[in-house]
Amino acid sequence: MSVAIIVQARVGSTRFPRKILQNILGKPLLLRQLERISQAKSFDQLIVATTNNTSDDIIEEICVNEGYEVFRGSESDLLDRHYQAGLKYKADNLVKIPSDCPLIDPNIIDRVVNYFLDNQDKYDFVSNLHPATYPDGNDVEIMSMSALEVAWKEAKKDYEREHTTPFIWDNPSRFRIGNVELESGLNYSMDYRFTIDYIEDYQFIKVVYDELYPLNPKFSLYDILDLLNKKPEIKEINSKYNGVNWYRNYLNQLKTVAQTETKLI
Repeated sequence: MSVAIIVQARVGSTRFPRKILQNILGKPLLLRQLERISQAKSFDQLIVATTNNTSDDIIEEICVNEGYEVFRGSESDLLDRHYQAGLKYKADNLVKIPSDCPLIDPNIIDRVVNYFLDNQDKYDFVSNLHPATYPDGNDVEIMSMSALEVAWKEAKKDYEREHTTPFIWDNPSRFRIGNVELESGLNYSMDYRFTIDYIEDYQFIKVVYDELYPLNPKFSLYDILDLLNKKPEIKEINSKYNGVNWYRNYLNQLKTVAQTETKLI
């Protein structure tokens, strides 16, 4: 059963344009993330899915030059973009990872994917997000292509198309949903922020790379947490955005997301 990781990427972010092209130790942030994802062992294909817009030609150029597969599709309908990419590459199962997670731990990818593969008779969809316990920015979702096809055919709401998977995980009566939680049993999802939406996020991520990458390019989640424990001033760089995510705009529509799982800016 083949597993394809799809990394959705575009330059046209409204809050922080071209954020995935920001410099991290001499390379675009996107390439640093792909470098980390490539360290995982549980997948067969890694594909960057960008848009058909000419502004995203640079993404294709950068990725192809580094040997990564690129798929191009709809800008706003990411559900269609993921589904069409899965079809093109003949994937049995598809992993969704957004391009705003440059600190993602490949060990977490393997943990979520392997949990899904080991329990395919039990689950259509597994993530580490429902509920989330890992620090924001370690987002891993895996689903069967058959489950994604149902969503692709039936999802109608704008946010269901834009965010790819809500039609699946917000309908637990229709799909078998599994979740992987932080091994310690703690919940760091609202206390740490390893994702990028704002300039402060980039400043935080850059410092983490500057501190850890020269010592160990394969630094882990726990290396980051240890660094932040030793140097709490780094954690403070973007702490005002801890817990801020897209859920805040749809709390009156999402059935399975509690108000405590998001925060207004």
